[in-house]
Amino acid sequence: MKNKSSVKIPGLSFSWKRALGITQAKQNFSRKTGIPTSKSGLERKIGSILLRKILG
Repeated sequence: MKNKSSVKIPGLSFSWKRALGITQAKQNFSRKTGIPTSKSGLERKIGSILLRKILG
C-alpha cells in the first residue's frame, strides 16, 4: 500500500507565531530598544561591546 503524503504548495506556509503577532512584537521591541532578540544577534552585540571595552 502506498502511504498518503501531504501535498505542499510551494510558497505557502503557516506560522502560528506570526498569526499570534509574536514576530511583530519582537521586531518592535528590538527596534525600540536596540537589543536583538535572536541568539546570534545578541551574541554579536555582546561580543562587540566586550571588544570595545578590552581594546578601546
